[in-house]
Amino acid sequence: MVAGPDGERADIDLVTLIVARADPPPSATPEQAAMLRLCTAPISVAELSAYLSLPFSVVTVLLTEMLTAELVQARAPIVRQALPDRSLLEAVMHGLQRL
Repeated sequence: MVAGPDGERADIDLVTLIVARADPPPSATPEQAAMLRLCTAPISVAELSAYLSLPFSVVTVLLTEMLTAELVQARAPIVRQALPDRSLLEAVMHGLQRL
């Protein structure tokens, strides 16, 4: 398995979201084809690993190959916005009470 152009794995972790960019090509391995079918909607690397019963290290190698071939796209996980400052919430509440 070729890991990447320099022999390195892609910089992905368990919460990186993966989305398919193409249908499985005829040259895809059974594991790659299964991954592409699972990635029609964004799915985390951890979920891919669990659904396919493959270790994280194997999934990262396969994903690196697929990223290089532009079969999938990696996205950062969606992070919730930080909670607003308590003093701001209190100021809004007091302003509304004055109305």
